[in-house]
Amino acid sequence: MVAIDTNQTQINAHASPTLRVGVVGPLAPPMGGMANQCEQLVRLLSSEGVHVEVVRTNCPYRPQWVGRVPLLRALFRLVPYICSLWRSAGRTHVIHLLANSGWAWHLFATPAVIVARMRCVPIIVNYRGGGADAFFANAPRYVLKMLAKASLCVTPSVFLQRIFAKYGLASTVIPNIIDLARFAPVAPHAFGMAPHLVVTRNLESIYDVATAIRAFALVQTVYRGARLTVAGTGPELAMLRALCVTLNLVDAVHFAGAIENAGMPDLYASADCVLNSSKVDNMPIAILEAFASGVPVVSTSAGGIPDMVIHGVNGLLVPVGDDGAMATEVLRVLEQPKLASDLRQAGLQEAQKFTWLQIRTTWLESYKQLAIKRSFL
Repeated sequence: MVAIDTNQTQINAHASPTLRVGVVGPLAPPMGGMANQCEQLVRLLSSEGVHVEVVRTNCPYRPQWVGRVPLLRALFRLVPYICSLWRSAGRTHVIHLLANSGWAWHLFATPAVIVARMRCVPIIVNYRGGGADAFFANAPRYVLKMLAKASLCVTPSVFLQRIFAKYGLASTVIPNIIDLARFAPVAPHAFGMAPHLVVTRNLESIYDVATAIRAFALVQTVYRGARLTVAGTGPELAMLRALCVTLNLVDAVHFAGAIENAGMPDLYASADCVLNSSKVDNMPIAILEAFASGVPVVSTSAGGIPDMVIHGVNGLLVPVGDDGAMATEVLRVLEQPKLASDLRQAGLQEAQKFTWLQIRTTWLESYKQLAIKRSFL
């Protein structure tokens, strides 16, 4: 890659103006919605001829033992990260930052915004935190000031756009992307007394996987052969395993850990229903993947989920933390083939709205307009 001097960032008028985008965000491993979206965005932009440079916010610690020392690991990650940001800002026309709430903002988003301003490079803050409202309400004042001064704020949902507006921040909605080349429906199969339920969220408190497990326990009183696969990792694994022991579900619940992206389509293809029990959420990739795979979804109505899941149309919604209601809706899916079929078809139609074909122009034009505005193209 040829570096562009910061004092000569304007492309020669006679040269081919290849758009250069610096994408700042996490990559797998570990698996997660933001990491998957980041990897997918990089791949899709590259397929469009965009020159993409990735600045990873979760690079592995080197040496590995550093990751076990709290203060030292922050230093070992932050210093190389800032150096990479500085170099990348000198070689790109636009920085695309995938940002989140909490400490992730302070540690990774803040340096990116500061470096972009110092290097006079436009920055798009692609904010994705479902807990934005609580974060904005309690965050230091500089957080809102930084967001207000970003070249463009993008949220993946109307839900987050409403929260931004609540704090006087303008934003544009550009949805998450689902790759239909990876996820495709399979013909429904007869499950008899052994339906397969699936959870594809990390084992963190905001995703409340415990509620999904308790709901599954109720489902199993009707379908004794029912199975639950939990695909994800996180700090609540031990607690959730203990819950399965208490509910006599050890043989029925499989904790699959982090499944590689390539393996996710097969998991959805084996599922009869996907459960999402999150307490805080924005626009879950897990639900989009289920839609694209033709699997009925039963989810809590947390955050922005009601903006994408219409109860009784393309999914079924229940109150947060209500395992009884979740079990009831899962049983409806399993016992009413017509309902399950209608949900599948509506989910497949909904997934079409989030393909790269539908979203690509918005992203590409956003990059180009910002680059032109700064006379980079």
